[in-house]
Order: sequence, then structure tokens, then C-alpha cells
Amino acid sequence: MEAFWTGLDAIAQPSVLVAILIGSIGGLAIGAVPGIGPAIAIAILLPATVFLDDLVSLVLLLGVYGSSMYGGAIPAILINTPGTPVNALTTYDGHAMTRRGEAARALSLAYSASFVGGCFSICLALIALMIFGPYLRNLGALFGQRDIFMAAALGAVLLIVAHRRTMGIATLLFALGFLIAMVGRQSMRQIDRFTFGIDYLYAGFNLIVVIVGVFAISQALFLLTGKDDDPPEARLKGTLFRGFAELWRHKIVAGISACYGTIMGIIPGVGEFVAQFFSYSTARALSKEPARFGHGSPEGLVASETANNAVPAAAMIPLLALGVPGEALTAMMMVVFFDAGIKPGPDIFENNPDFLFSLFIALLIINVIVVIALLFSTRWIAKIIYIPNRLLGCFILLLSFVGVFSIRNSFTDCMFAVGFGYLGYILRRLDWPLVPIVLGLVLGSIMIEKLSAGSSQIKTVFDLVNRPVSGTLFAVICLVLIATLVSALRRRNTLQP
Repeated sequence: MEAFWTGLDAIAQPSVLVAILIGSIGGLAIGAVPGIGPAIAIAILLPATVFLDDLVSLVLLLGVYGSSMYGGAIPAILINTPGTPVNALTTYDGHAMTRRGEAARALSLAYSASFVGGCFSICLALIALMIFGPYLRNLGALFGQRDIFMAAALGAVLLIVAHRRTMGIATLLFALGFLIAMVGRQSMRQIDRFTFGIDYLYAGFNLIVVIVGVFAISQALFLLTGKDDDPPEARLKGTLFRGFAELWRHKIVAGISACYGTIMGIIPGVGEFVAQFFSYSTARALSKEPARFGHGSPEGLVASETANNAVPAAAMIPLLALGVPGEALTAMMMVVFFDAGIKPGPDIFENNPDFLFSLFIALLIINVIVVIALLFSTRWIAKIIYIPNRLLGCFILLLSFVGVFSIRNSFTDCMFAVGFGYLGYILRRLDWPLVPIVLGLVLGSIMIEKLSAGSSQIKTVFDLVNRPVSGTLFAVICLVLIATLVSALRRRNTLQP
């Protein structure tokens, strides 16, 4: 409990509270603008975090991460365009309710479901830390270099498997990210890898430069080369304060969806989409009116919004406990941890338990601030939907260059960011996922580091899996691969006449 009160005291600092407020309101605005999304916003903000205190930086990014999905529901419901990719399922029932003249009811229900989903996973994590915190401090003794390597490998496998229909493409892009992670001088043995005699490459690619290029600059180029479409105007009629009362009528759906979101968030590489799919399918199976799903069902809206907002807090658990990011946003947050000299992983429970409490308390405060802000200001926030795409693209491009240059005052960083931006732009045009590249870079760095550090204990391939933890993780990897292969064969046999 001492760590809890210390973490609470750290959150009470004025600078931290201001960062929470800015991140929360900023995340709402970012989520409400189709075409940006939290990944691009965090990529733009990352350079600024270099100059901020570690806790201030993290709560700022957490504010954007935790609130953007709330904001993303606004255009999804009003104009049938998801503000963030994970709000796509919200359009099915949310916009159908808008067409019936129930836009305020749909937004109110979405906010309430999001709040319940977010608070459920956060409170679960806080309770687990309070009860099991003293025992988790001994977790570090169980994890060696090979165990962390295998945990990162499991994250890579789960990431690839999550892209069910594009596993080949996801594998290729993950390998590309891994290759980028290998560039630079290996410090222990002084071996140069893919540097080609270029001084800039000896230190490897800066993670912030890659992220800003792949996510932010590519999106700016995508917006600048697209069309400025005027979205149809949707008017809000009625109150936004009745959502919690209506949510109580769908409490079973909300509870099941919150559980799905929490579980799927904990599993690296899975995330919001799978949580939504299971939640939505289960809600439809349990519903007395399944035919309404996709045509304005409040239950469908509740299932979607509860699940996707339960994921962010749960996704922090594998990052903090194992040092393995589950998706792009938590991978970006690792940059802040590294800059602060804090290594996510089992040792964090021993060395920085109060820091863990600070992060989850901040997430709880963010959810409260966001839902209050939305209930009183949705009509103004909704105006952001109508910003022209090309103006938005210019603004993103300007912020990206300012952010990248500010890291080291280097034009070379800007040039490489543009190169990665064009790579990301090509992938967007091909409709290929960007996340595997970033996770390939982050997980690849972890795997290379742990494999190099543990190389003295590895004589054969069997030595990678001869410890209890690494052996168990390897068994899980094998089970995941076998299950995926069996599922693919069944699907193939079903499609054949």
C-alpha cells in the first residue's frame, strides 16, 4: 500500500495533472478527426517527450492513448467515418441510430460504455497490483535473458497470427522492422551491421525518427494526395446524460465485453479488433433481437465501445511486466521508458512499484476527465470533423518535421524520416498494415539485445528453451502455430467444393 500512496502523491504534482488534462482533451480532439488517430498523434508528440519529465511524458501519451477512442466514436456515429481504426465497428449500429434521429442517444451510450470498459480494466489492474504486488517483486528472479527473448518471440508470433488474412504480408513487414533494428554497431563485439560505412548508421536508426516517418509523415502524404470531401452534417438533438441509465439495461453485455477487452489487451499482438469481434459476436448470440445488430442495436454499440476501451489499460500489463509491447502505441511508449532509464520488465515491480501505480491512477483520472468533458462539449468537439483533409495533412507534416529536427537538430534525421514516410505511404496505398514494422523494430531490438547478453549461456538451440519460463513460452508458441495451421486447413477445406 505504501507504493500506492507514493504513486498517488506523484500524480498530484501540478505538472503531471496539467499533462493529464492536456493529453485527455487533446486525445479527444485527435480521435474526433478522421485521418489522424492516436498512433500518428503520439508519433508527433514523441520528440517533445525528450525534454519533459518521465512521468509527465508518459501520462501525456497515456492521455492521448486512453481518450482518442472516445473521440473516435463521434465521427463514427455522426458521419459513418471512424475517427480511429478501432471505431470502425461502432459505425455499424451507431450511425444507424443517427439515421433514425437518435444521434445524442448513440453518443451518450457510447461514452458510458467506453467509461465502464476503461474503468473496469484499470480497477482490475490496480487491485491486482495491490494484492499481488509483494509477490510480483520476485518475478524478476524467474526471468533471465533467454526468457525475455522468448517472450518477445511470442509477441511476434501473436502479432503475425492476429493478421489472419494477411499473415504473409505481416511476416514480411515484421522481418523488415527486424532488419531495421539490426542496423548499427553491436557494442559488445564491435561488429558493424548494414552500416555501409555511413557514420549516421553506426548508432542505428532512431526509433522516434522511424515512428514519425512511418506513421505521421506517411499519413500527411496520404491526406495531401487525397480529396477534400465534405462530410454530411449531423445534428444533435436531445440530452447526452442518459447513457449510464440505459447502459444498466445492457449490463450483462457490458460486463462480458469489458472482460473480453481486458483479456485480449493482456495478450500481446491481439488488441482491440479481436476483442471487439468476440464481444460483438457474443452480444449478438445472447441478444433477444439479433436481427437488429448492424441496423441500430444499442447492444451492438455497447459491445463495441466497451471492449475497445477496456484494452488500453490491459495492454500496459505485458509492456510493464515483460517489457513486450502488444501493439504500436505501447511500443512507442517504450521510447519514453528508455529515455527515462526505466526498463519495462519483471524488475520494475522491485525497483519502481510506485511508478506502476502512478500510471494506472493516471489512466483512471483520464477516463473521468474525458467522460465529463464529452458530456458538456460534444457539440463543439464535433465541429473538428469538418477540417479539410489537405489542411490537416499540411499541419501534420509541419509538426512532424519540427518534432524530428528538435531531437538532435539534425537535417539528416528529417531526410530519413521522409524516407520512412514514403515507405509508409506506399504501404498505405497498398492497404498493408504499418504496425508490424514498428513492432518488428521494437521487438527485434529486444530480441537482439537479450540474445547477445545471454550468448555465453547458449551453446545449442536447445539452450534457448531449457529454462522453465522459456520452455513454457516456447510451448505456447508451438501451440499457437499449430492452432493457426489447423484453423487455416479447416478454412481451406470449407471453401473447397
